[in-house]
Amino acid sequence: MDTTLDPLSSSYVLYDEDDGNETSINLFEQPDWQVALWAIAYSLIVIVSIIGNVTVIWIILAHKRMRTVTNYFIVNLAFSDASMATFNTVFNFVYAIHNDWYFGLGYCKFQNFFPITAVFSSIYSMAAIAIDRYMAIIHPLKSRLSSTTTKIVISVIWAVAFILAFPQCFYSSTNVYSHRTVCMVEWPDDYGGKHQLSYQIAVIILIYMLPLLVMLVTYSLVGQRLWGSKIPGEASDHYQNQIQAKRKVVKMMIVVVMTFAVCWLPYHIYFILGSFKNDIYNQQYIQQVYLAIFWLAMSSNMYNPIIYCCLNQRFRSGFRRAFRWCPLIKVSEEDYMELQHMRTFRTTRSYRSETTSVVVRNHSNTPGVSTFEQIKSAKA
Repeated sequence: MDTTLDPLSSSYVLYDEDDGNETSINLFEQPDWQVALWAIAYSLIVIVSIIGNVTVIWIILAHKRMRTVTNYFIVNLAFSDASMATFNTVFNFVYAIHNDWYFGLGYCKFQNFFPITAVFSSIYSMAAIAIDRYMAIIHPLKSRLSSTTTKIVISVIWAVAFILAFPQCFYSSTNVYSHRTVCMVEWPDDYGGKHQLSYQIAVIILIYMLPLLVMLVTYSLVGQRLWGSKIPGEASDHYQNQIQAKRKVVKMMIVVVMTFAVCWLPYHIYFILGSFKNDIYNQQYIQQVYLAIFWLAMSSNMYNPIIYCCLNQRFRSGFRRAFRWCPLIKVSEEDYMELQHMRTFRTTRSYRSETTSVVVRNHSNTPGVSTFEQIKSAKA
């Protein structure tokens, strides 16, 4: 027997080595109780991912204070994760369990195209956040991304993602056999040939290794600045609060990146090994291994909203507001203030004293009430 499995599509194809014909034997048939357990596990991912990420999008777009550059990228990240859970997870699970493609050629092409697009968009949104944090903390006097520029960057991310995923869509096809239909990517040469192997290596580099390397460098430099130097003892309370707030945001995003890296690492290793050692797909236990690895990769879609809620007060307040209809969740006045209270920061530089002054204006619900504070920082 020979089994092939395409990356990001779970396309199982069984052949008989003796005569080259497709066989009706299903090596991966599971008892009903096992299928039920896997169904519950995958359903948990879909439900939590969609509800959590849609709530994150609502929290940011419905509250003006939350519409920052970082949060626009978080919206894109949440959209990618929710889309992956909606359009990929269930269909791949059904295909992996039944080894039969029920959804037609059009969705076969989409199923092989969209996962790469969504994963690319997700990880490069994280990379964009890392670069934005780097510029804000390491080079605070340089101009930041505007709202329009941020939207352009997001559009470019999706455009490049479409280009990268196009070969998977172009070569996707369905083959109908006597007992079932398979959805697969038919490369110009055999599976494991130079076209498929080169593309797979390029995808792993572009949607995993390269962006993770960029984030490792940027967050290392940011961490050295935020945690490697002590806050001056004479610094004002506001300055110390700002440093603590930056630390919390960076810590939250580092956890998000590490979660993504851990969840997707076994998935990429699995397909790299399969490309060089194809006979591992002959083992009857391989479906259980794949379902576990695929579950771990897809579960990355549901962790981010949980991380935001646990590590960020504003997101926590937003989740309380979103789920205030639940009997056990109470919304306080502080939660409303967290999302409605606005701060405007204006940065100027005195070239005579070579110091930076930050003017902070607090807008409360009472008109005409404002507080100004000048903070002296270290030389730029």
